[in-house]
Amino acid sequence: MKTFLFILISFVALTAIISGLLLISNPNGSILHLQPDVLNGTPFTNFLIPGIILATVVGGTNLLAVFFNMQAHPGRYTWAMAGGMMTCGWIVVQILLINTFYWLQFIYIAAGLSTILIAYQLKGKWAV
Repeated sequence: MKTFLFILISFVALTAIISGLLLISNPNGSILHLQPDVLNGTPFTNFLIPGIILATVVGGTNLLAVFFNMQAHPGRYTWAMAGGMMTCGWIVVQILLINTFYWLQFIYIAAGLSTILIAYQLKGKWAV
């Protein structure tokens, strides 16, 4: 379970940071084949702010969880749960704002929920 948790948070950290940096470097979304009109009806005119949030908040929280898990820090499972919550929150807000579903959203919501549940169990809140 610890290894699977580490893989999940590493995957989310890496992909969120890379995707966020790509959105920051090219805010029109063309590098990731995103259409700017997907942002119609949202507070954003381009992908710059979403890219910053994705890289720093979602990617950064999960990256901290990776480092704390590598060090066996006492708060490692709390950080992993926070990373899972940021991932799920990102996807939920994304769905609400763009009102469209993509297959990747299901993968990331599953990764976020799995992270939360596994970290919660490893933290000792559930007796199995």
